[in-house]
Amino acid sequence: MTGLLEIRERVKMLYSRYEVFILPVVKFLFALIVLNTLNGKLGYMTKLDNIAIVLIVSLMCSFLPTGCILMFAALFSILHLYALSMEVALVGLCMFLIMFLLFFRFSPRDSLLVLLTPLLCNMNIPYVIPIAAGLLCSPVSVVSVGCGVAVHYLFQTVIASAPAIGTMAESEATAKLRLIIDGIVKNREMLVVIAAFGITIMVVYLIRRMSFDHIWTIAMVAGAMTNIVILLVGDLIYDINISVAGALLGSLLALAVAKVLEFFRFCVDYSRTEKVQFEDDEYYYYVKAVPKMTVSAPAKTVKRINTQRHRGSDRSAAERASGSRSGGSRRTKGNRKGKRNTVVENTDQDDEFLDNDDYEDLY
Repeated sequence: MTGLLEIRERVKMLYSRYEVFILPVVKFLFALIVLNTLNGKLGYMTKLDNIAIVLIVSLMCSFLPTGCILMFAALFSILHLYALSMEVALVGLCMFLIMFLLFFRFSPRDSLLVLLTPLLCNMNIPYVIPIAAGLLCSPVSVVSVGCGVAVHYLFQTVIASAPAIGTMAESEATAKLRLIIDGIVKNREMLVVIAAFGITIMVVYLIRRMSFDHIWTIAMVAGAMTNIVILLVGDLIYDINISVAGALLGSLLALAVAKVLEFFRFCVDYSRTEKVQFEDDEYYYYVKAVPKMTVSAPAKTVKRINTQRHRGSDRSAAERASGSRSGGSRRTKGNRKGKRNTVVENTDQDDEFLDNDDYEDLY
C-alpha cells in the first residue's frame, strides 16, 4: 500500500508541476476523440470528415474552456444532420437548444459529463457515468447526464431512420419531422435509462455524504445495484431488451473505475478515526475526524564523494617534501635596481598564515 501511495503522490506532484502543459494536451486529445467519433458515427457531411479540420478544431479547443468542446461537438452534429435532411437538422437544433437552456441553468460546470455520456454509451460502457458523477459531482449533475443520454438516443434514432429519410421526397417534410420526433418521444428505453442514471446519481451522492466507515465503497456498490434493478424493472415493464450480462459486466467495470477514483480522491485511514466533542456558548459539537492516507514521496539525495582540491594541489610531491624539510618556507635574496628584495613562499598544504614567531628578521 505504501508503494501505491508513493505513486499517487508522484502523480499529483507531476500534475501540479506541469499542469500548464498537461491540461491543454488532455483537452486536445479529448476533443480529437469526440469529433472523430461524431464523424464516424454520423458522417453525412463528408467535408467535415477531414483530419485537417478535426486537428485544427481540436487544437483550438485545447486553449479554450472545456465548454467550447461541447459547442463545437454540437455544431458538427447539426452540420451532419443538415447534410442528411434540413428537417432532421431542425429537430436536432431545437433539442440542443432545450438541453443547453437546462444545462446552463442548472449545471454549467458539468459540460464534461454531457460529452462523456454519449461517448461511453457508444463504447457500450455507460454505467461508469452515474456512479462517477454521484461520487465526484453534485445532484444537479442529473441534468447533464440526462442531456448526454438524450443526445445518444437522438443519434441512434437518426441513424435508424436515415435509410427511410433518404428515400423520401423533399415535399414530405412533415413525414420526416414526424418520423424523428416519434422516434425520440416514444423511445421508452431512453426514458428508462435517464431514470436509472438519475436515481443512481442521487443514491450514490446521498450515501457518500454520510459518516460511516468505508462509505464510498458502500455508495458505489449501492449505486451499481440500484442501476441494475431499475434497468431490469424497466425491461420487464416496457420490454426494451436490455442485456442483463452487459449490465452486470458494465457495473463491475464501473466499480473498478470508482475504486480508482476513490484512491485518488478519498483515500482515508479508518483505523485512526477520532471523535471529538466540544461546545461553545450556543452549540454542542460532535466531530468525527478521519485522517487521510498520505505518504511523502522519497526525495533523491546526492552525496559528493570527491573532496575539493586545495589551491596548492598542483605542486609535485617532491616540492612538498623539500618544502617541509626546510621548515615550510624558502627564502630568495637578490638585488633589483639597487634594492634588496626578499620573496617568501609558503608551501604549507593548507595555505594557513604562519605565526609571527615563524618569520625571521630579514634585514
